[in-house]
Amino acid sequence: MRTAVVTGAMSGLGRASALRLAADGVRVVGLDITPGADLVVDVTDAAAVRAAARQLGPVDILVNSAGVIGPNLPLWEVDPADWLRTFAVNVNGTFHTCQAFVPGMRAAGWGRIVNLASMAGKDGNPRLAAYSATKAAVIGMTKATAADFVAEGIRVNAICPGTVDSPSWRQRVTDQAAAAGITEDESRAAFVARQPMGRVGTPLEVADLAVYLASDESSFTTGQAHVIDGGWNM
Repeated sequence: MRTAVVTGAMSGLGRASALRLAADGVRVVGLDITPGADLVVDVTDAAAVRAAARQLGPVDILVNSAGVIGPNLPLWEVDPADWLRTFAVNVNGTFHTCQAFVPGMRAAGWGRIVNLASMAGKDGNPRLAAYSATKAAVIGMTKATAADFVAEGIRVNAICPGTVDSPSWRQRVTDQAAAAGITEDESRAAFVARQPMGRVGTPLEVADLAVYLASDESSFTTGQAHVIDGGWNM
């Protein structure tokens, strides 16, 4: 039985990925800052992440889903502390977990890392400079890490969701409503109206892609930023 670590496992895309992996017979260990997680770990704390890796021993699969949306403001209004906090979670957290769990994958000669990025990291989203910058960094880290281990049986890929019904998207709906002076229902409808499929995605649809990238079947794909956006970017 393979073992997977999923960060941000208590909600959103992390929870969906953890449940889907478990349904496929993978032993899943959920890391989150929320009480009730298998391991309560703050991914911004490198020492805590290393301690969790020592406690768990080698793992086969790492899904990095822990993240924050960050400030929803024009760039010139962003507090530098909020900018740094967004990077601490989204970028440094991914770095810490990869660095802690890759040695076991190298020793085994097999591993899968799936980093949750975003279409914002490819295209940039208005009022989300910090979030967009962090997700671009995650894509770059994914490609570089994949190149480092391409000959060692370790595959490293990113997923770039478009608009998906997740806690971060619901927070964005709320923030955009406040910024535009409209109701949350109107904000939500505006997001949906821009989608070619006429709906937003579901966490399960993203989790299905994560499970594929965590499997043997993904053996010939690495260093990619896989888009799942309902045709938004076609």
